[in-house]
Amino acid sequence: MSRTKTVHRCSACGAEQPRWSGRCGSCAAWHTLVEELPAVRVPAGASVGPLAVPLAEVDDGALPVVPTGVGELDRVLGGGLVAGSVTLVAGEPGIGKSTLLLQAAMRRAEAGASVLYVSAEERAGQVRDRATRLGPVPSTLWLTAQTSLASILAAIEEVAAQVVVVDSIQTIADPELGSGVGSVVQVRECAARLVRAAKDNGFCCLLVGHVTKDGAIAGPRTLEHVVDTVVSVEGDRHHSLRLLRAVKHRFGPTGEVGILELAADGMRVVPDASALLLADRSPQAPGSIVVPVLEGRRPILVELQALVAPAAGPPSVRALGSDTGRLSVLLGVLRRRVGLPLGRNDVVTSVAGGVRLADPGADLGFCLAVASAALDRPVHATAVAIAEVGLAGELRSAAQTPRRLAEAARLGFETAFVPPSAPPVAGIELRRAATVAEVLAQLGLGPSGESTGRRSHRLAVLPGAPRRAG
Repeated sequence: MSRTKTVHRCSACGAEQPRWSGRCGSCAAWHTLVEELPAVRVPAGASVGPLAVPLAEVDDGALPVVPTGVGELDRVLGGGLVAGSVTLVAGEPGIGKSTLLLQAAMRRAEAGASVLYVSAEERAGQVRDRATRLGPVPSTLWLTAQTSLASILAAIEEVAAQVVVVDSIQTIADPELGSGVGSVVQVRECAARLVRAAKDNGFCCLLVGHVTKDGAIAGPRTLEHVVDTVVSVEGDRHHSLRLLRAVKHRFGPTGEVGILELAADGMRVVPDASALLLADRSPQAPGSIVVPVLEGRRPILVELQALVAPAAGPPSVRALGSDTGRLSVLLGVLRRRVGLPLGRNDVVTSVAGGVRLADPGADLGFCLAVASAALDRPVHATAVAIAEVGLAGELRSAAQTPRRLAEAARLGFETAFVPPSAPPVAGIELRRAATVAEVLAQLGLGPSGESTGRRSHRLAVLPGAPRRAG
């Protein structure tokens, strides 16, 4: 068998080299050479049929959607899987990708579909043990532990599979390519062959993809381009909550987020994510505030925590579950616009429950949590904060503020600190303020709108909140 010739192309300048080296000989960039197969030239006149057709005569291409049986996954996929589609499910090791897809495979098999589960990482016995924990194993669920692409394609044809799960794409190899397992060429070409087979035969293909330590999907960037849908599984491995996001979806919108809980018997639907995240909250603790945030189109309530302590060395800033750069900006606003002395302190913030937060509507919540921690005084237990904070300390409206306020009112919160433009919502009192300093003044930090940097900081609590002794 002849070895397939490969080339190495620079991702910076596009130059080709016959072998890999650490530095590109054309542009002198380091570590930019990527192994790939040379492009196949199509002979002139080889095309068949018309090159172009009138757009008005093209069929709309509407395809039936088949539910996976996992409600939150169907929510993210816009109702379910489309025949001939290829979906890449990516996430960190141990986050629950294999459990989620095995559960979806069992639900589709229970509905009568022929499903093939390709386990290229685990032994067949390990997959059977996990499937037994998820429930009775359907008779139309097939398993193969092959890693050869040719064997997998043969197994798909043998069982006439309607749904194929490949766990994982990084461990599949085609011996004809000559590259090692997991190389750029292997991952890209194996994925392209599976995509071609899914389109030709009309089966739904689900690929498991690993991510790097930076959170990017491992393998070539073209892997995300050749598939129809990319779903990321997010969460903290030390917490049970899991979020499903559609990063790319050719058959529907990408705004929905699925919320699941990883348990011993599989992924469970979370009926009330806000109540789950706030179940163990200690409202009397300083540095704690509840913020309604948007995950996709769904509002949920999360607890933000902050710790401010004298620095033993150079002061440091850490944000767990959020962006450290954004937190540094907010601390600068508190120092300059409010006068809160934080320069000689370590500041740590955390989003409780393992949620990854990137919503700018949580800015005011972070500011109040840090101020509460710095002054060692709790904020009102039934208060929430919703606003984006600008560099001048001004408060700006967050997206979908009425929906956030309605979610807070549903869970019994009584007060919300919001910008002046926030519309009223039944069941919750709005305390409007134009700046962060005004919010802190309403909490008793100082005169409204004044910088209190030279005053003795005493953060008064709203009526009804417990006071700390001393």
